[in-house]
Order: sequence, then structure tokens, then C-alpha cells
Amino acid sequence: MAGGMKRLAKETAIYGVSSIIGRFLNYMLVPLYTRTLESTGEYGIVTHIYGMTALFMVILTYGMETGFFRFINKKEEKAPMRVYATTLYSVAFTSVLFMAGVLIFLRPVSDALGYAAHPEYVGIMACVVAADAFCGIPFACLRYRSRPVRFMILKLLNIGLNIGLNIFFLIICPTINAVHPEWISWFYRPEYGVGYILISNLITTAFTLVALIPDMIPGFRAKYDARRLREMLRYSFPILILGIAGILNQTADKILFPYLFDDRDYAESQLGIYGACFRIAVVMVMFIQAFRYAYEPFVFSKNRDSDNKKAYVEAMKYFIIFSLIIFTGVMFYLDLLKHFVPEKYYAGLVVVPVVMLGELFFGIYYNLSIWYKLIDRTQWGAGFSITGCVVTLAIIIGFVPRYGFIACAWASFASNLLMMLLSYFTGQRKFPVNYDLRSALTYTIIAAACYAAGMIPQIDSIYLRLAYRTVILSVFIGIFIKKDLPLTEIPYIRKFMK
Repeated sequence: MAGGMKRLAKETAIYGVSSIIGRFLNYMLVPLYTRTLESTGEYGIVTHIYGMTALFMVILTYGMETGFFRFINKKEEKAPMRVYATTLYSVAFTSVLFMAGVLIFLRPVSDALGYAAHPEYVGIMACVVAADAFCGIPFACLRYRSRPVRFMILKLLNIGLNIGLNIFFLIICPTINAVHPEWISWFYRPEYGVGYILISNLITTAFTLVALIPDMIPGFRAKYDARRLREMLRYSFPILILGIAGILNQTADKILFPYLFDDRDYAESQLGIYGACFRIAVVMVMFIQAFRYAYEPFVFSKNRDSDNKKAYVEAMKYFIIFSLIIFTGVMFYLDLLKHFVPEKYYAGLVVVPVVMLGELFFGIYYNLSIWYKLIDRTQWGAGFSITGCVVTLAIIIGFVPRYGFIACAWASFASNLLMMLLSYFTGQRKFPVNYDLRSALTYTIIAAACYAAGMIPQIDSIYLRLAYRTVILSVFIGIFIKKDLPLTEIPYIRKFMK
């Protein structure tokens, strides 16, 4: 296998460690939240706020991360640190402007979002999202400089601190308060559960900002280039539209859900159930995230090579295979995974397979997106995402009030499938890549057959059922290894699998 693919496999594995461990540890917060918060409605508030946070993160980075990779990897670029400095200054300015605007108009903004009783939730969210958007640029520079280990360490420290603070506020403080309330009464309020989740995030973000200062210094020392900024903004603006539409495809359900019902408390309760069960599908999401971290720098650097299209074909092939294995594995062991949330959330488990398939389609769509990024026609991506967003919003607004949260899952499924198909057929005309469709179809059929073989038989004993499904999954993986994964040629994947 080519050296570029070995590098992609190695960096995907390293980024995967931070992403997988991080997502898993954050995933472990779900049982903490669902068991310590008083109601499903409170977890619904958490789901709603973080849905809005994801949207504003995209707005505040406005495609500059992708623009950074595109311009810093141009063959004619002689001063890469100027690209970094220009990106850093631009995102810093807009982040500070956003944070100041929200804090100045905190009361009307909070009223409009439905948090008149807790405007501080909105203020904390604004500070967190502004700082996170800015931190995304030095993290992107670490990826450009191929420093995945530092990237991983900082991400894991961030996650570890966040988890530690959540445990402190949601478990340790209530325990102390039950015995010696006078010890912590000066800062702790037992009824402020959701607020402490946000405060933990704020402290963690501040820590990350400070930790990234050494990585920011080279950028701030370099010269800001207004002409280059205008070029980057022209390139990145369609990506902003793409990003807004794309993130709405993923978060519109969580953002709009409370506003689609007359009873706000009922809506937040249902959203809490949906949000908790949605997190069970995070295994697929974290694999896609790990792949994306390594894939975008790889794509732009590989564009300089003559064998670039072959590398894209191989990357797509292995992405699809591993995604199918992950989907099958999660569904086979759902009897175990469901215990991460209390029984009162089990009504939402029906969304898991639909959400995971939707995320698989999104991952393929992201792989396909290379064509319009490489030929500087990002407006195509914006068009696809806007189309998907319209479908998502139409299904959510039209069907959620009648069918509840299951309509949210199907909205994501339909939108991602449509975007994937549009991108593939258009890309084959504009920037043809001979993807291995035969292999993709073969493994999809094998995965469907294994899924049916594992799920259809009714086995009452959970131990026998899991053992039987483990055998089926092992057969699937065995076929993959024997047929298409020459492990001796991919040492980093072999080490990662071990």
C-alpha cells in the first residue's frame, strides 16, 4: 500500500485514540446526567443547548478551517505562517465580537431562546462557543504540522478535566451537601444541576485556551495578510453555507424540538429521551470524526501527487467496510449498551439503527466531498447541504408534532442519503473518481445478511444471544480480513487493531 495511505492509517489511528477515548468518556457522562438530573426534561435542556452550541460553532469558524488547509497547502504558497496568522486573527476577531454581542444583549437573547429564567445558561454558552471556535484554528495547525500526539494529549486533557468537574459538581458535591452542607454552601446550590454541566464546560474551555498559547504564538508573530484573507473568505463562504446546512441536518431536531409543541415541559422530556438514545449511536459518529481529522489534511497534501485518485478510492473502500462493521457491532450488543441510560429512556432505542445508518451516509458524503474542495467549487457542497437541510427541516416540522422523535431520526437518514447521492453523481461528471462500487455493494450485502442472521432468531437467554451474535460478527470481520485487508502491508492498522 502507498506511503500516503500508511500515513492516513497512522494518523487516523492516533486521532482515533483521542476521538474514540474522548467520545467514549463523554459518552460515559450520559449515564451520569440521566441518573443525577431529576427528570428527562433536564437532560432535554442539555441536549437543546448543546445543539445550539454546535450550530454557532460552525457559524463562528465560517469555513476558515478548511480554507486554512486549502491555502497553506497550495504549491505556490511561500509563507505558510502568514496563512496561519491571517486565519487566527480573523477567527479571534469574530469570536470576541460574538461573545461581546451576546453578553451585552443577554436578557433579550435569553428571552427569545426560552431561557428567561436562566439567562446565565446563554451567557456561558456564548463564552464557550466563542473560545472553542478560536481554539479550532491552532488545533487545525497541529494537524497541518502532523503533530497528532500533541493534538491527542490536549484533547484528552480537555475531556478529562470536563469529566472530573462534572463528577465533582454532580456526585461529590451532593454527597458532601448531604452530610456537611456548610462546607460547600458558599458556592454550591443543589437545584442547579444543568448549570453545573455548563460551568464545567466553561472551565474546561478556558484551560484549553491557555494550553494552546504556545501553538498560537507563531501565528500571532507572523504578518496578517488582508489580501489573502479576502481570497480565503471567498473560498470559505460557500463552506460556511455548507457547514450551516450540514450542522442543521445534524442538530435541527434538537434545536427545533422544544418549539414544536405547545407544552414545553413535555417537549423537553421527549427531547431528553431522544438525546440520550441518540448518544448510543456515538460509536459511528466518533469513527467518522477520527477519520475526518486525518482525511482533510491528507486530501489536500495528496492532491500534489500523481496517484491521488487511487488513494481516495482506497480510503473510501476501507471507510465503508469499517463503518458497516461498527453498525453491525453496535446493533448486536444493544442489549448491553442500553443499560448506560435508565429504563425510563428505553422508549428512544428505536432511533439507534436509523441514526447510525444516517451517520454512515454522512461519512460517505464527507469522503465524496473531496471533488468540489479540490477544484475550488465549494458552492456545489453548499448546494447539496442546503438541499439536505430543506429536506431535514421539512420532515422535522411536518412530522415531529405527529410522530415524535422517531421523525427526527428519519429526517437525518433521508437528508444524508440524498446529499450522498447528489454528491456522487455530480462528482462523477465534474471530478470523476473510479470508486470501488462492487466492493461497497458486496460488503453491504454481507453486512445485511449478518445483521439479519443475528437479529431475526429469537433467543431468550441474553448470554446465548450475545454469544451467537459474536460468532456472526466474527465471521463478518474474518471475511473482511481474508478478502480485503492485507494486514502485513498496513502496520499501523495492525497495531491499532491489537
